[in-house]
Amino acid sequence: MPTVHIKTYCLLLLSVLWCTMLTAQKPQRFHKALPPGNYSGITPLGNGRYAVVSDKSEEDGFFILHISIDSIKGNIASLENEGFRSCGLPGRDGEGICYRPSTNTVFISGEQDNEVYEYELDGRRTGRRLDMPAMFKEADSNYGLESLAYDERRHLFFTTSERPLRGDSLLRIQTFGDDLKPGRCYMYRPDEPLRKYRQGVSALCILRDGRLLVLERQIRIPRLRLGASTVIRIYEVTLTDEPILQKRLLREFRTRLTLTSRRFGNYEGMCQATTHQLLLIADSQNRYKGFLRDWFLMLGM
Repeated sequence: MPTVHIKTYCLLLLSVLWCTMLTAQKPQRFHKALPPGNYSGITPLGNGRYAVVSDKSEEDGFFILHISIDSIKGNIASLENEGFRSCGLPGRDGEGICYRPSTNTVFISGEQDNEVYEYELDGRRTGRRLDMPAMFKEADSNYGLESLAYDERRHLFFTTSERPLRGDSLLRIQTFGDDLKPGRCYMYRPDEPLRKYRQGVSALCILRDGRLLVLERQIRIPRLRLGASTVIRIYEVTLTDEPILQKRLLREFRTRLTLTSRRFGNYEGMCQATTHQLLLIADSQNRYKGFLRDWFLMLGM
């Protein structure tokens, strides 16, 4: 076999092995570094730093974490909590968070008031917010603005409600420009819920190449909690002029709480961590009765 063909074959083999390793990562927890929480959103700030929002925080704000990723193993090597940044106001069920590099600020969507405010990295509000259309402000506070993402290339914010708004059968993915004014609204058809499961969109993510990812989560929690399970599906969406956006399934996995396994993960936050990896974060309901975990999960793309 010619040398060039041997090199090509080896590179392809390494690529397959690398991708297989990435998709096989196990969830990780860092309970000594991070307090129990209801972590619902995560966004990269650059240089290994991430902003994370917890939807049951007593004060409105966010954590800043320093996360080191092992480039060989593809998992999290270490996590350091740099502390909580508060704006000094009561918590408002913060769910989604995104970072805008041009202003070095983060934006947080709150499900309690269905508003998106802008924050300095020290936690202070800037006084600016997205000019939210009235239809979103009237969303149910339990299924309102769950997700938020920013597209640095197109200079657009993306947000949507966890479930369709009253009178709708489809989700509305609303965009906003850098002027914080509403732009185009896309229609998205979520999956039908499985029997005895609750369904909702818990995160949006814009990849560095401009693709939009949607995290759909189905969750079932029996009265006694044991046997609780989730179905996590990540879709790639192409933004087109079609009446309803087309979606393509990229990843699907399930988690379950049993007597022998506590890897149940209510994954609510998602962002791009490396060129070929997503980072997901789970809401543990403050590590409910010691059974649930604040999981971090690396997924290969």
